[in-house]
Amino acid sequence: MINQIYIIFLLTTITANSQTKIYGIIKDHKGHVLTNATITLKGTYDGAVSDPLGKYSFTTLEKGAYWIEAKSVGYRTETQKIILPPKDLLQLNFTLKEEITELKAVMVTAGSFAAGDKKRASTVLSNLDILTTGGANGDITAAVKTLPGAQQIGEQEGLFVRGGAGYETKQFIDGTVVNNPYFTSITDIASRGRFSPNLFKGTIFSTGGYSALYGQALSSALILESIDLPEKSEANASISSVFIGGGFQQLAKNKRSSWGTNYGYINLLLYYGIVKQKFDNFIYPEYHTADANFRIKTKTGGMIKYYTTFSYGYFGLRTPNIDSSDLNNAFEVKNINWYNNLSWREYLGNGWKMNVGLNFSTNTDKITEQVENKNNTTVYTGKVYIDSLNFKLHNQQNLSQLKLVFEKKFSGLNAIRFGAEHWYAFNKSSINTPTATFNYLLPDHFTAAFAETDLYVTNDIAINSGIRAEYSSLINKFNVAPRVSFAYKTGKDAQMSFAYGIFYQKPELIELQFSTNLNYTKATHYILNYQKINKDYTFRIEAYYKKYNDLVKTYPTYNNSGNGYAQGIELFWRDKKTFKGLDYWISYSYLDTKRNFQYYPTQLQPSFATPHTISIVTKKFITSIKTGFNFTYTYATGRPYYFMYPNGNKYSIGDEGTTPSYNNLGFSLNYLPKLGKQKAKSFIVVVASITNALNSNQIYGYQYSYNGLKKQSITPPAQQFFFLGIFLSWGVDRTQDAINNNL
Repeated sequence: MINQIYIIFLLTTITANSQTKIYGIIKDHKGHVLTNATITLKGTYDGAVSDPLGKYSFTTLEKGAYWIEAKSVGYRTETQKIILPPKDLLQLNFTLKEEITELKAVMVTAGSFAAGDKKRASTVLSNLDILTTGGANGDITAAVKTLPGAQQIGEQEGLFVRGGAGYETKQFIDGTVVNNPYFTSITDIASRGRFSPNLFKGTIFSTGGYSALYGQALSSALILESIDLPEKSEANASISSVFIGGGFQQLAKNKRSSWGTNYGYINLLLYYGIVKQKFDNFIYPEYHTADANFRIKTKTGGMIKYYTTFSYGYFGLRTPNIDSSDLNNAFEVKNINWYNNLSWREYLGNGWKMNVGLNFSTNTDKITEQVENKNNTTVYTGKVYIDSLNFKLHNQQNLSQLKLVFEKKFSGLNAIRFGAEHWYAFNKSSINTPTATFNYLLPDHFTAAFAETDLYVTNDIAINSGIRAEYSSLINKFNVAPRVSFAYKTGKDAQMSFAYGIFYQKPELIELQFSTNLNYTKATHYILNYQKINKDYTFRIEAYYKKYNDLVKTYPTYNNSGNGYAQGIELFWRDKKTFKGLDYWISYSYLDTKRNFQYYPTQLQPSFATPHTISIVTKKFITSIKTGFNFTYTYATGRPYYFMYPNGNKYSIGDEGTTPSYNNLGFSLNYLPKLGKQKAKSFIVVVASITNALNSNQIYGYQYSYNGLKKQSITPPAQQFFFLGIFLSWGVDRTQDAINNNL
């Protein structure tokens, strides 16, 4: 019996002496202990789970070389190699780095409003938002003007952002620039954009500090991404107070390719007959538009997309000649535009992706202006400032662009992108006046190279840095533009971002016609923002400072001695939850800006800038009556206006003032007559809308006579615009989208 007890004691002692105790503590990269982290000796059943203090311990009988592994949800797995048994107790502490994931990672957002990226809860405006913004009438630019940073300019097309002129904002589709994104207009009458929001699945409105992949936009970039394959085959038709149209999209049976086409016809004869205009339209505006597309999904999941659109427009109108009580200025405009965009996105394996973009566009304008008497006969008065208004302009703009971008993903969301692009612009114009003919030919080979990196230090810290280099053969100048953005997550759904960048843009064609001995214009952006975004609320506050250098002066000679600044603060609030079924947003912009450019004698607040702008947008769908109601109210303080005249080697100001404040209430309703019907084979929406519902007197500025003694206000051709249309589609039921409106 004693011998048996001795043997058991001896075996127990040997076993205890052969065991190894492994213990330690598990923390994250910030020094916080991690509870419920698992620690495992790989290849065995030995291990433990950390306690509320982050501590763990376990014993093992194993001998030899092993890997010990520590895991915790949301963190990267860490391993260490050990030799068993050790000479002493084995203490192993682990520090786990946070796993950087797309859902949790901070976003670099300074200067940008993104739409379409729902998986990261960053959507500000969806395509349906654009279509249902009261008074926007489906125009992308009009809807974007309800966001902070955009000015309410009614007499010129384009986006005027943070003290920048309209030509300082560029539009990009699938990575390549759009040369003529708006229909041709005449002085003091704005035109709308050429593209329907239905074409795009994503929209980024960058009010500054945008990516190094894009260039030649001094102030802002509107970056649009076209849709991939449609959900199903679909046909559509529409009839309204101003246009008719129809088209279809055909999805292949294997759902790997599609093609489609659309046609639209616009004629304002009937509309102008009902809604009187202040001008005499001797040729009623008439447009033919057509587009086509095909899309192919590649074997690796990439996408090839081609989109082409063609438009022809023709109109003529007469306006009073301000220098004479019995003469009119008669304008006749013909425009032909053809735009083509081919893009190819391909996954090359091992984290590599390639994006190729190729576009070609041609735009031809034939504009005739004549001074006419009451009998609509062309006259010459002997006064140069009147007779010079008799001219014919033939202008052709061709642009070809090839862009190649490579992207490499590594270590989670970290990435590097680099590439190059080449633009060939061929701009030809001819101006015939009573005394002379002027011909201009401005070809330009423009080349750019760029690179940028996304670096995610943790889920809370991200850095984007890039550089862009450009060369223009037309002005024979080279530039290098560094850019960097930083983002830090401050709490749940909240973060701060900072952006810095230098941006260049070539002088405008009308300036290059007089001198190609000019440099790039330059703007330096500094942006700081805070935002808190979730599925129900969006709050943003952003401050910025922008410095202008090398702006073009046009008098007494063309040079780059201009300069200026813009600074301000902007607020945005969107709420989809507080009021049941009501979606609304409020945006406010404060702008302080001055610039010395063109013929300005000194730094002045430009005539397209106002200090205060506020927009309130509301959307409500009432299911019981199958109708959505959308209101947009915008208020802006008055803009400055000037009469300037040449005085020696500079211009002098003869008159100046501020226009009345801008007020506009836009309204639209969407009625769905088939709402609630089971297995409806068609989708019908009846849309009615009105701009300036309160019939406010809108004055955009003033036009002066030659001697400055007479001025007349610049106002819209009609105080209000009315729209009534019926939209039908077959194949895809979009009823629920219209009801939910992404609430």
